[in-house]
Amino acid sequence: MPPAPRPPPDHSAALAQYRRRAGVYDLELALFEPVRERAVARLGLKSGDTVFDLGCGTGLSLPLLQPAVGATGRIVGIEQSPEMIRLAHERVARHGWNNVELIQASVEAAHIEGRADAALFHFTHDIVREPLAIQNVLQHLRPGARVVASGLQWAPFWAWPVNLFVLGAARYSVSSLAGLGSPWSLLAKHLSGLQVDRMMAGGVFIASGVLKPPHTRAPTTTGDMP
Repeated sequence: MPPAPRPPPDHSAALAQYRRRAGVYDLELALFEPVRERAVARLGLKSGDTVFDLGCGTGLSLPLLQPAVGATGRIVGIEQSPEMIRLAHERVARHGWNNVELIQASVEAAHIEGRADAALFHFTHDIVREPLAIQNVLQHLRPGARVVASGLQWAPFWAWPVNLFVLGAARYSVSSLAGLGSPWSLLAKHLSGLQVDRMMAGGVFIASGVLKPPHTRAPTTTGDMP
């Protein structure tokens, strides 16, 4: 018999967490801005591209994505937290960006129209460990789309000071520590040319690759486990 489908994830803890953090979120992530810049650069965006910003938060990646896709490009940000996406809307209005669409929904439940040339998962551990979310994103990417994920990860076991930092940051920003050894592993099944770089003494990763043709990808099932 096929495995029973997984129930939809419970986002209540994450929603409560980001409700508390929304007002100071930008300051909290200031330390990791070099990671964001490198991750966005790895997307290889060009003028006219469409890019998904998954778990876009307050829209901190938008100022980097905008010049990369240009006025003819399109950015679709998806964020489930009402408090966070409200700040993203304010950022968009403040800059007068008319090529940004913001969707308030969990990534697995978001109604996405069209297809994108690239997808960014920046510090979105809960999303990259959720097969339903990955499935929804993949079916809206063009063949050969560029996918980049970045975030916290366990450093080698001997780097215990780094892992203490990762543990503290993760408990403050993710719903589960499961998968922190290789957070990108579920995405990796669907990518060719996978490249994983480590930053900040091994406590942060940037993983990137190109979406495989549909007939060569591993199946994405609700039975996949984080």
